[in-house]
Amino acid sequence: MTSVDSHQRADAPQSDRQSVAQRLLDSSETLSYDPVTEVDWETPLDTSYHGASPEWSTLYGTSYWKEMTPERQRELTRQEAASVASTGIWFEMILQQMVLRDFYAKDPTDPAFQWALTEIADECRHSIMFARGAAKLRAPAYRPRRMVVELGRLFKTVAFGEAAYAAILVAEEVLDVMQRDWMRDERVAPFVRTVNNIHVVEESRHMKFAREETKERLEGAGRLRKQINALVVAIASYFIVTSMVNKKVYANAGLDTKRALREAAANQHHKSMLRSSCAGLMEFLNSAGLLTKASMWFYKRANLI
Repeated sequence: MTSVDSHQRADAPQSDRQSVAQRLLDSSETLSYDPVTEVDWETPLDTSYHGASPEWSTLYGTSYWKEMTPERQRELTRQEAASVASTGIWFEMILQQMVLRDFYAKDPTDPAFQWALTEIADECRHSIMFARGAAKLRAPAYRPRRMVVELGRLFKTVAFGEAAYAAILVAEEVLDVMQRDWMRDERVAPFVRTVNNIHVVEESRHMKFAREETKERLEGAGRLRKQINALVVAIASYFIVTSMVNKKVYANAGLDTKRALREAAANQHHKSMLRSSCAGLMEFLNSAGLLTKASMWFYKRANLI
């Protein structure tokens, strides 16, 4: 990412990239939320509500789902929503470090620099919001497997350029589609709907920035570079998406974990939901030259294509 030339006049016309960043800054000033005051944290959890739209449950449509009582179904969606939130926190912490590293020692008068700090501030608030939301859903601290945590540690340290921003985009786009469903669903707990609405509104700006940065970084990139980064992004995407629902949610919802895992793995409905949520994303990756034969293997394994 190029910063503003230190000798450039302060009143010089902004580049397209700077103009996008300025529009995002203006939008952030106009429409942003404070989860501390916007979300109803005080009202006790009403267990007559789901934690997520039932259709997004990993077991929806299976024989196990049909055997479950409505109370058990609602508890499962609450645990799954909490797991998704916990995974979101994990990746948002990776995102913050990559963005902060990318803008280290660059021109602070550049609107892109200021937007990067604004995005990091948003992500800090989102992580706290997700943490409080998971606690209110009466869920434990779900974390990815140790191997995935360590791979994330490596990725946030070495990923740069289009690999970093495209991976950010994948995580945000998948969450965005499911949360748009949840925030409109009156079966979902009101405070969860508010959390999702805040995240959808503010993440839309983050996704715009990630798309612009990915495209800019790829300008003039050769075939080998695209092939390598396409694979890096696909591998990162695989581990992000497959970590969203922790296997411990089933036991915490009072289910037989082995049976639940078996039926979830064979659940074509859930796989279809994931694929449909990523149609636009895959189109963008393809147009950017980041959807290769090797990368598609990982996207198919993650049921994203």
